[in-house]
Parts: sequence; C-alpha cells; structure tokens
Amino acid sequence: MPFVDIRLAGSATREQKAAIVADVTRSMVEHLGKPASAVQVNITELSLENYGTGGFLIADRPPASPPPQEVASANGTR
Repeated sequence: MPFVDIRLAGSATREQKAAIVADVTRSMVEHLGKPASAVQVNITELSLENYGTGGFLIADRPPASPPPQEVASANGTR
C-alpha cells in the first residue's frame, strides 16, 4: 500500500488538492500497478511563518518569479 506525503509551503485550494490526489493516485496505479483504493495521499500545508530555508522564514523572503513549468515525460525526455 503506497503512502505518499506531500508538504506544501503555503496553501492550495480544495480543487488543487483534489487534482494532486488524483494525479498522484493515477501515477501509483500506472507505475507501481497498485489499486487506486490502496493509495493513501496526505497533504500538509505549512504556514510560511513556520518554515524556513537558508536561515530565513519563507514569509520574510521576497516572492520569486515562478520558473517556467516543464515536466519530464516518463522516459525522462522533455
């Protein structure tokens, strides 16, 4: 039974979380051959005031411009 823990710095909408759960479940079914009913996904949202990196709270860092979204295919190509 796959257990997948996802931690997000910040928050996501209910619809975004539902889509993440669906995508992760589909991936476990496809790549591990597990039944969807066996896949457990836990999403934890971290307050930006409770998470830090590089010695600073995420809440205190200026917003970064998002990088272009590029996802590798299953065979590693882009």
